[in-house]
Amino acid sequence: MSKQATFSVKHSLVSDFKEITKMRLSLSVVFSSMAGYLLGAEIVDFSILILLAFGGYFMVGASNIFNQIIEKDLDSLMDRTKNRPIPAGRISVTNAFAMGCVFTVFGIGILYFINQQTAMFAAISIFLYTCVYTPLKTKTPLSVFVGAIPGAIPFMLGWVAATNNFGIEAGTLFAIQFFWQFPHFWAIGWFLFDDYKKGGFFMLPTGKQDRGTAKQVIMYSIWTLLVSIVPAFGFTGRLQLSIVASVIVFLLGLGMLYYAIQLYKKMTVLSARHLMLVSVIYITLLQIIYVVDKFIR
Repeated sequence: MSKQATFSVKHSLVSDFKEITKMRLSLSVVFSSMAGYLLGAEIVDFSILILLAFGGYFMVGASNIFNQIIEKDLDSLMDRTKNRPIPAGRISVTNAFAMGCVFTVFGIGILYFINQQTAMFAAISIFLYTCVYTPLKTKTPLSVFVGAIPGAIPFMLGWVAATNNFGIEAGTLFAIQFFWQFPHFWAIGWFLFDDYKKGGFFMLPTGKQDRGTAKQVIMYSIWTLLVSIVPAFGFTGRLQLSIVASVIVFLLGLGMLYYAIQLYKKMTVLSARHLMLVSVIYITLLQIIYVVDKFIR
């Protein structure tokens, strides 16, 4: 085999691995869990942080692999997903299932080594995403509410990994990421509406790109903004936020709310894309601000 052919095969394998585990999404989840750990840890143990990163990636990777196995026929109908490794035939269902099982064992096993509660929440996340959220996506728009539960676990998972405790602090981190997911995923559901429709997915709360959906996007953006500054009022145990940090987070929230209102006013695919991008920036900066604020207070 020529060097060029060998490179092509390796490149294909790497690309397929990235796609079947949804690497960008998985890395964002790892980032969230590591932020949660840094918030919860009294003394940062880098060995635990590394275990959390690998365990978190395996956990999310497993969920994504099982999701793509279940949806392989529907994925083949949509432009965005028809070239994924399973519907395109580059990875067989059998091989993908084996990979998913290995990822599950590795993910839960690594997180169990940190503590039992972390492993338990990881297992719950995989179960809900694969066995409840995925089947519901073609049945009801309420699937987004179910999917928001495993989607909100990573931020608080890091806190549990650091403290071996699920209390008001972890619950607050969960709530922040839970409410944030609605404007984020409804924005995605809006600008991918036609493609989702080909696969039989109706992700928007009203099932349509209408004012009702846009109003709910605004409502959940407001809830996200409010929940995100709760730690500034001293109600959340060890999870605290300084006045300066809370003002910055509040202003970021107003920025996301502005784009949610723009979606309501314009009702366009472009405004939905803008909201999606801003929502990603918002949650990333929020987690960075929370962590930085803890260590400079």
